Amino acid sequence: MARAHELIGYRYTWGGETEETGFDCSGLLVYLYRSVAQQRLPRTTSSMLAKKDAAIARHQLQPGDAVFFSHNGSRRASHVGLYIGNNRFIHAPRAGKTVRISSLEEPYWQRAYVAARSFSS
Repeated sequence: MARAHELIGYRYTWGGETEETGFDCSGLLVYLYRSVAQQRLPRTTSSMLAKKDAAIARHQLQPGDAVFFSHNGSRRASHVGLYIGNNRFIHAPRAGKTVRISSLEEPYWQRAYVAARSFSS
């Protein structure tokens, strides 16, 4: 989790997955899993969510798990973040924003929550 915290403030860049370019939401997770856990994740939010064998219930969340959200109310995820404990997650929200911590308890994220995955090997 320490590495994820170090990335707070990095800019959002669509398609980005490095410190030099910035990050989009899935690129942030790809970068963290690759650099910290030497593990390859699928590149897109939807392909990460498609890994049904990694599905976990919300009450099972552990730091390092992926949390998925839908911005339009559907069950199709359009955003992903890294759970860091205490109902909080780190994510790269959207253009014009930076990597930040948000709370799963915020009304917006409560409504938008879709699923979680544990990719720990």
